[in-house]
Amino acid sequence: MRESPPLRHHDTNTMAPPFLIKGMFLLAILSLAMVGWARLTDQPLSGVPQAAEVVNERSIRLVGGGAQAVTVLDESGAVLADLAHGGFVTVIQNGLQRARLVQGVQADLPIRIVEYANGRLTAEDPVTGWSVELGAFGADNRAAFERLMHH
Repeated sequence: MRESPPLRHHDTNTMAPPFLIKGMFLLAILSLAMVGWARLTDQPLSGVPQAAEVVNERSIRLVGGGAQAVTVLDESGAVLADLAHGGFVTVIQNGLQRARLVQGVQADLPIRIVEYANGRLTAEDPVTGWSVELGAFGADNRAAFERLMHH
């Protein structure tokens, strides 16, 4: 009977270099210091959309139909669009569906598409508080919801 050669232990130093760990701690401390300074000095919030008057809104229901399909219904249940390849509309429907699943809310309740005087266009779920700035994803994606607003 042949003996197999002994297993060799290779010391593969998988630890992060000390300068990297120190850098990560420094980054965390600097981040906390910046946030603390901003709160103590009452700096205005950045990245928060400017308040504006609602100029147009429409309630719609987004009903998923698989990985890519989505049906868009108006308040009365009439079909506004039946999209086999819904693209961005499907992405928004999937995000909405996930938010509602997490909060235990019925998936096909209406959402609001809201256009503001300052040009913002949002999809807002009054039930969960979920919302998305539709203009943040580019003009073509925004246009998909603008068409639904005026359909």
